[in-house]
Amino acid sequence: MLIAGCGPAGAELARLLARRGVDVLVVEALPDLARAAFSSAALPLAALERFEIPAEVVAHRWTGWRLLGPGPADRHWRACDGRPLGAVLDFAALRRWLAGQAQGFGAQIALGWRALAVQQPGGMVRTRLRGPGGEECWLTSRWVVDATGQQRGLLGDPPASRSDPLVSGLGAEWLLEIPLERWRPWSDQLTFLMGSDWMPQGYGWVFPMQPGQLKLGVCRLNDDAGATGGPPLAGRRQQPPLGPWLEATLARTGLAEARVLDRHGGLIRSTVRRREPHQRGQLIGLGDAVSTANLLGGEGIRHAMASARVLASLLLQALNGEPERLRTYPGRLRRELGWRWGLSGRLARRTWLGLEGPRADRRLERLLMGLEQQHSAEDLSALLFDYRFERYGLRALPYVLGWRR
Repeated sequence: MLIAGCGPAGAELARLLARRGVDVLVVEALPDLARAAFSSAALPLAALERFEIPAEVVAHRWTGWRLLGPGPADRHWRACDGRPLGAVLDFAALRRWLAGQAQGFGAQIALGWRALAVQQPGGMVRTRLRGPGGEECWLTSRWVVDATGQQRGLLGDPPASRSDPLVSGLGAEWLLEIPLERWRPWSDQLTFLMGSDWMPQGYGWVFPMQPGQLKLGVCRLNDDAGATGGPPLAGRRQQPPLGPWLEATLARTGLAEARVLDRHGGLIRSTVRRREPHQRGQLIGLGDAVSTANLLGGEGIRHAMASARVLASLLLQALNGEPERLRTYPGRLRRELGWRWGLSGRLARRTWLGLEGPRADRRLERLLMGLEQQHSAEDLSALLFDYRFERYGLRALPYVLGWRR
């Protein structure tokens, strides 16, 4: 079994298969799994238990939510009993831990190797690989899994579709070091920065990490739906670079004097309805390569690891003589992640691409006021992590379902 990509999806799949005795090789283009560690990496507590994530991978636990904006609004929600609602992970530590787990069960991991192309002659798959020194070779295996994330390095982009466009979002994130007394006000909550004055067609965030460290970032959806198969959105101006918005966010949050320890950036791409092909012969897509990421909140770790669990079960059956079981993969994955997850793509596109200007800010303000008056921190977690959109209330459902702008 060859897996291309050692992110949360690929490494989790390698761990699960190797634990069951499957011969697994993972190739990863990065020479060091600590590089390119761009991920907000916030999870609910239940996900830590489900995926057996140890304490050493957790950067910090949080007990509440804070939403700044639109405009001067500052809203807070706290857990009723003061218990943590979730955790922020050290993403680099997570990748290293998953890789170490897979290796402990016998998987091989080759860093600095990139999977370039596949051929499928006679029931096997030949994969062309390039090593860190530029050397190339071909590897033959029974199955190949594309876990290269949004790059879709082997599976390729899905066919262009007006009904299910491939939407992309761009993010930039800095790891900051600040004195402990300035860190504490941010340390017990996830903070989101919302409104067109914070980030047009997107949002920002400040997440607590280890004591004295914060993660600050901004992201937005790329306004290019017309180029990706969806209907063109008329009247949009060209989107400016993210750098100045990140600098402005540092200043507005009072963090301009913080020391920047690391800078990350990345792209997230997902189809809106997630109906793209998941398999081409004996090449199978996994995680972000088949649009499991949540465009609404930029979250991908839980979904990637969940997709690995679904695919691991089916691959084990295929290796035991039931390859037809893999045809059920897309449907099994949709059932695993739930219908609300499927709806989140449509909501994300409407929410973020439409968040530009005073009218959009007023609409967002009305929704957030309803949340503030009627819901608890636990309700907000259910909304953002479990996609309980109905908790917006009946008045908001037309917006959630896309019936009204």
